[in-house]
Amino acid sequence: MIAAEVLQLPDGRRLDVRVSGPPDGLPFVFHHGTPGAATPIRAIERAAHERGLRLITTSRPGYGDSSRQAGRSVVDVVADTKAVLATIGAERCVVGGWSGGGPHALACAARLDETAAVLLIASVAPYEAGGLDWMAGMGEENVTEFEAAVQGEGRLRPYLEEMREHLRDVTAAGIVASLGSVLPDADRAVLTDEFGEDMAANFREAVRIGVDGWLDDDLAWVKPWGFDLGEISIPTMIWQGSADLMVPFAHGQWLSSQLPHASVHLEAGEGHLSIGLGALDRMLDELVEAHRSS
Repeated sequence: MIAAEVLQLPDGRRLDVRVSGPPDGLPFVFHHGTPGAATPIRAIERAAHERGLRLITTSRPGYGDSSRQAGRSVVDVVADTKAVLATIGAERCVVGGWSGGGPHALACAARLDETAAVLLIASVAPYEAGGLDWMAGMGEENVTEFEAAVQGEGRLRPYLEEMREHLRDVTAAGIVASLGSVLPDADRAVLTDEFGEDMAANFREAVRIGVDGWLDDDLAWVKPWGFDLGEISIPTMIWQGSADLMVPFAHGQWLSSQLPHASVHLEAGEGHLSIGLGALDRMLDELVEAHRSS
């Protein structure tokens, strides 16, 4: 079963929601990367459905047809996720987040009571993380982007508008061409065929209306997230590749140091995309087992 709809939230905003898989399956709330949208990544859908999971994705505020929530913090995703779960009648779920979706998954781990376990794939760490040189090891495009984010919307928006011109009609080959400095060989190798098509479709939907969602994600990373990692007590799985040029390996190492009871997979030679695609079965098996044991 697949259902895509626009949910009206209590504060009047609209939120794009996509639900697929068995109606009686354990809900798996998956937070997309930055930029991104609820447009399906078919490999994730298949892997989730094979395990009896009911996959739930949303386009964060400002992406796709989801209303903008200017000035949002990372923790604001909790209220939106709670509203989605209430709409489908779910009282328990597992949560995942890839890249820019990682902090949102962490927010759910800390503040969403329905969350039983959380999966982080190449997650961003807090900007003010003590002992972490946050931009060290990032590719040139990401360094430029986040230096602009630190300076605020006035500096960041023109940069993202320029990047949007490369992404609004992008193909998989175009992703490799336009984001070359943040794609190690391991990531270039997986941006082909179905996965490459799905990533390109995700980017196109993310910026179809504009750059508000992307901008608000970036601004949210470089200010306090609105919760503390010390609040997290549920099973947490951290996956990070050593060759990642979008979210450097040190982010995964730092998160691992702050979540001492997490199951940690720091994988040599894997990139930002390759780790999520190549280890997807292992990730979801571990996530399902963590829920069963919780």
